[in-house]
Amino acid sequence: MPFTHLALALAVVAVWGTNFVVIKWGLAELPPFLLATLRFGLSSLPFMLFIRRPATPWWRLVAFGVLLGAGQFGLLFLAMKADISPGLASLVVQAQVFITIVMAGQRVKPLQLGAFGLALAGMGWIGWQAHLGGAGISLLGMGLVLSAALCWSVANLVARGAGKVDALGFMVWSSLFALPPLLLMTIVFEGGAEHLVTVASAASVAAWATVAWQAVGNTLFGYGAWNWLLARHPPATVTPAALLVPVFGMGASAIVFGESLPAWKLGAAGLVMAGLALNLWAASR
Repeated sequence: MPFTHLALALAVVAVWGTNFVVIKWGLAELPPFLLATLRFGLSSLPFMLFIRRPATPWWRLVAFGVLLGAGQFGLLFLAMKADISPGLASLVVQAQVFITIVMAGQRVKPLQLGAFGLALAGMGWIGWQAHLGGAGISLLGMGLVLSAALCWSVANLVARGAGKVDALGFMVWSSLFALPPLLLMTIVFEGGAEHLVTVASAASVAAWATVAWQAVGNTLFGYGAWNWLLARHPPATVTPAALLVPVFGMGASAIVFGESLPAWKLGAAGLVMAGLALNLWAASR
């Protein structure tokens, strides 16, 4: 991967890592499905007026939008509302790295099997702590975030199959198709339309700023750049860069929210990140 592409990947994971703190700020005032609906509405509707639809089939835009919107972020926001801390969410969702590699059907090297084992050991440790009622996580929260990781992995493959299309246009137009399922989930689980309008109108400027950052910084820049990289490099080369997301996520959460970092949390994070790093090294060989 050229240095400029590596720098772009690092910028994306820095935005994604610190974004878990931004999500928690937004969830303090907005329910999870409404926050996701506003996010994808803002990242699609205004920009569709001057950004052309990319040269890819409609079904690919629909699939990516539903997987990313209702799948990844709908479930992630729901979990982060009360069932998992921002730092742990940033770590557990990295299961998408290994799920993506497996689902891509790539030949897995022996060293990568060892990497998978390390990551699974770390995830198992986190799951055990969730079973014991460890601080900042529940079994429900872990299950929701792992499901979000699965949706992200499938979305990665859908985006990669689109080839070298306009990455920004792909994100803008696919975000439109995240809205119908998210809006339905919002109305069914979080109240009628009038109630949701009241909640949204009562939100502070800070809450709307988190929505704007979700739409522009995290979605359009983050996923647009990520999809651009996936179209030019194998998944095993791009996705391991996400190993830095937990570093930014856990660090930012500890600084902003004072999230505790006990030995079990650091140990589990070390195993998962060691697995990610070993996988990156194996892929580079």
